[in-house]
Amino acid sequence: MDGDTEIAVLENDIRSLRKQLKEKVHQLKTLKKHFQKNCITKLNNNEIARYSRQIILSEIGVQGQLKLKRASVLVVGAGGLGCPSSLYLAGAGVGHIGLLDYDEVELTNLHRQLLHTESTVGLTKVDSARDYLQELNSQIEISTHHTQLTSDNALSILERYDIVVDATDNVATRYLLNDACVLLKKPLVSGSALQLEGQLTVYNHKSGPCYRCLFPNPPPPETVTNCGDGGVLGAITGVIGALQALETIKIILGNDGVLSGRLLLFDGHQSSFRNLKLRGKKSDCVVCSDNASLTKLIDYEQFCSMKATDKDSHLTLLKPEERITVQQYKAIVDSRQPHVLVDVRGANQFEICQLPSSVNVPIEDILKNRRGIEDILGRERDDEVAVFVVCRRGNDSQLAVRHLAPLFKERGLPTPRDIVGGLHAWTRNVDKEFPIY
Repeated sequence: MDGDTEIAVLENDIRSLRKQLKEKVHQLKTLKKHFQKNCITKLNNNEIARYSRQIILSEIGVQGQLKLKRASVLVVGAGGLGCPSSLYLAGAGVGHIGLLDYDEVELTNLHRQLLHTESTVGLTKVDSARDYLQELNSQIEISTHHTQLTSDNALSILERYDIVVDATDNVATRYLLNDACVLLKKPLVSGSALQLEGQLTVYNHKSGPCYRCLFPNPPPPETVTNCGDGGVLGAITGVIGALQALETIKIILGNDGVLSGRLLLFDGHQSSFRNLKLRGKKSDCVVCSDNASLTKLIDYEQFCSMKATDKDSHLTLLKPEERITVQQYKAIVDSRQPHVLVDVRGANQFEICQLPSSVNVPIEDILKNRRGIEDILGRERDDEVAVFVVCRRGNDSQLAVRHLAPLFKERGLPTPRDIVGGLHAWTRNVDKEFPIY
């Protein structure tokens, strides 16, 4: 055997040994976790007093409380849904709660994210939430993960927990969490809240469907609205978050009636609930079927064509020549060039703040009926007068321009142009006194 061959053999042996070591370390961690859980065989006097009002329930009892004490739950998102769900899980005595969020506390969070306070604005959400929960219950363990969940770290984080609560607000992360939970064989308690409505279900529980069984393909990015754009009432996130905690507790206890294969809809307008039966597990699901083709995590931002965050998500639907910057628009205003500025936000948002001389034509009127279009065209008396379109963040304005462009072309009018970044960009780069929300 020559030297090169011998070196290659040794390198191959080392790779094999490293792989075996990694497997043994994982086995050891799993075994330790198993024995640590089994060592929890009784409640102390403090725990009996603290949890007595739920221990006396026949559905829980001492054994049920011990199950809660042994359980570990990861709450992904320490915001509108994650705050109430983790609050009730901590109050119920879930022994280990993980909090994952990449964001910091902002003033705009406080109306619905009630673990955070004015004094914690600027802190990481996971640290703010952990401190509040630890004050509530010092006997449980709380781990924090100040990071964005990605395909690279999801499996290593999720494998440490029994159940995952999806308290996020974006499509890409929903697919990522679903696939990771299927691969790790963990139930996923999924909730969402928008405006005055909310919904809740449990995926990948026993023989129930996963998220991909119901939604094999993501929606077009321009059809997705999060609470930052559509708004949400804090009490709605409270209702859904509390119900996520309830479903998680039922899974831990092994109770019947878990919302697997069913979707709970809450209408805050009428304070009414509806329970819908969902399609069952798909025999050809790419991730949870017996013949699954997806056996590892993928690039979910690419798959969904949108960012895996809910922070100022920017669409790019138009060509550069169909857009101008806020600085360019400011120069047009300063030079008093004749133009029309169309603000496509809803009337309630337009009332909060608006740029001088802007006219309000909501995006719904442009997309769904002719009235909004005729309003704009009716203002276009001079064929040479430019039309600019603005919204809050520069997303709806692009949809409006894309819809209006062919209609303007038919009439021989200059194509309207979008203002990049919307009013948020105006505040950042032109007028820092302009209100931002």
